[in-house]
Amino acid sequence: MLRKEPIPTGPEFTVLENIRVSICANDAEAAQQVSRIIADLIRQNNANNRKTVLGLATGNTPINVYRELIRLHQQEGLDFSRVVTFNLDEYYPMKPDSIQSYRRWMQENLFDHINVKPENIHIPDGSIPEAEVPAYCQRYEQMIEQAGGIDLQILGIGRTGHIGFNEPGSLVDSRTRLIDLDAVTRRDAAADFFGEANVPRRAITMGVGTIMKARRILMLAFGEQKAPIIRRTVEGPITHAVPATFLQSHPKAEIFIGRAAAGDLTRVASPWLLGEIEWTPENQLRAVIWLGLKTGKSILKLDPEDYSANHLSSLVREIGSADRLNHRTYRRLSATIVTKNLMATRRRMLCFSPHPDDDVISMGGTLTRLMQRENEVHVAYMTNGSIAVADDHALQSLDFWADLNHTFKLDTESTAAFYDKVHKFLADKEPGEVDSFEVREIKRLIREAEALAACRSMGIPTQNAHFLDLPFYQTGEVRKRPISEEDVEIVAGLIRKIRPDWVFVAGELSDPHGTHRLCAEAIFAALRRLSPEEKPVQVWLYRGAWQEWEPDVIDVVIPFSRTELMHKIFAIFKHQSQKDKALFPGPYDDREFWQRAEARNTETAAIFNKLGLPEYYAMEAFVRYDEF
Repeated sequence: MLRKEPIPTGPEFTVLENIRVSICANDAEAAQQVSRIIADLIRQNNANNRKTVLGLATGNTPINVYRELIRLHQQEGLDFSRVVTFNLDEYYPMKPDSIQSYRRWMQENLFDHINVKPENIHIPDGSIPEAEVPAYCQRYEQMIEQAGGIDLQILGIGRTGHIGFNEPGSLVDSRTRLIDLDAVTRRDAAADFFGEANVPRRAITMGVGTIMKARRILMLAFGEQKAPIIRRTVEGPITHAVPATFLQSHPKAEIFIGRAAAGDLTRVASPWLLGEIEWTPENQLRAVIWLGLKTGKSILKLDPEDYSANHLSSLVREIGSADRLNHRTYRRLSATIVTKNLMATRRRMLCFSPHPDDDVISMGGTLTRLMQRENEVHVAYMTNGSIAVADDHALQSLDFWADLNHTFKLDTESTAAFYDKVHKFLADKEPGEVDSFEVREIKRLIREAEALAACRSMGIPTQNAHFLDLPFYQTGEVRKRPISEEDVEIVAGLIRKIRPDWVFVAGELSDPHGTHRLCAEAIFAALRRLSPEEKPVQVWLYRGAWQEWEPDVIDVVIPFSRTELMHKIFAIFKHQSQKDKALFPGPYDDREFWQRAEARNTETAAIFNKLGLPEYYAMEAFVRYDEF
């Protein structure tokens, strides 16, 4: 089950935290809290006939804040007519109307939907001549001063600890300027630009000193990938190597994060090191696993001295003895291992795959095993994944199709015209430009054919592969629309049609492109509207492409042999367009998807082995989801 135990908030548990941290259940809750703070400030200043000066950020992190502000304006009359805004940064060079432009992003995601005055909007201009940039940056600083300074600044945080585009090495008194982007930052932005080579190498950014002059600062961070840098920012020393640590010296800085991003904070990862906690069954399990991995001992070999030396004496007192605690934990973990002869049989299964390869990457071994156990297995591919196909791969497929038609004399005139049209578009295509309809369809068909090949490899009948092509994804860009009623109804309709006993959902909400998160949102919304008779008996969450479940939250692991793992890898190989170098591998892992799958499956098995559980070559892990 997902981790739900309360996070300690007492002063003894926050003693290591040098910035106030609000840990929220998810990004939606955090967005509501932050947007409420902004709205209250605007209303208070409006009542006193004063303007409100906001510093704004862009990207996936603050998007839900802006959506909530739009809702407050449209449904509750929040008035932005006195609001003045200053954005943190912009790539350089960057045309204002480019799809990667922060000016365009802000217009589409906030300004076009509220009554802010155009003359009150200020965003760094990435199109000015380079010789004019220093003077422009000075004027930007002057405009902030003339507006009375920033009342409230919204921030995200990069993996390097940058705020705005203030990379490691930025000084606390730095001001708005043109800077060189760190290699990690450019890698993180690669998806938006359809490849790292297309990411600008510089940006105009407010300085750390500019940000620190804001009267109040609210930072947001979500996802497991942000957990390490959040810990350094909050619990580490102030250093220019992590610019976000400068916020520790700001009197009104606060961080709003989800539980995943808080995962490395001491009060979340190991609260027993800070004070006495309630020894719930979940905390008992976490603590014993933590102790076993820390000491390098299997669970059944842990002794009272191990517990007392690691601040866990109260846990032993709670249970009565170390041996009793060890055996209880061992039995609980052993019960999660479901071998082949214990697996369900003759059930109807439905696996939702956000992209056309998530099913085989994350649970290909389990899907193969379910087919071997005479279950009826369906896979629903929620998006077509077309933007992840490189232009060269599309051309290769087009060349094959044209040669095939020419060889067999199949409508060669139409083939030649279509071939020339597509070739011309791709030859003239600008970096990051949205593909034409024809190119998108070629890429869609490539991904569908690969998914069908992988299904055949896993033993799944191709008629059980369902390509939903949800509307939210159909932008031609990395950035997607919010989930709509149409998306939810498509998902609900498929569930009603198949009537599965079990449903599998990608619970990997740290997908850097947000597609997994949006797909899960659509599935959960669909499940909530189904009648009791239409609902599945069980819903399981899987992971694999971006990270794996922590051992203390795993409800079921499916073990398999090296031969079975190799079979899964060969099925992943069917996705040739994603082989060798996927277009959007994500910024946190340079390995190919099959390498990640192999490593994570073997690493999960290795953790169980270290804890003294039966030794297997590889494992796929699942968490049961009960909130439907």
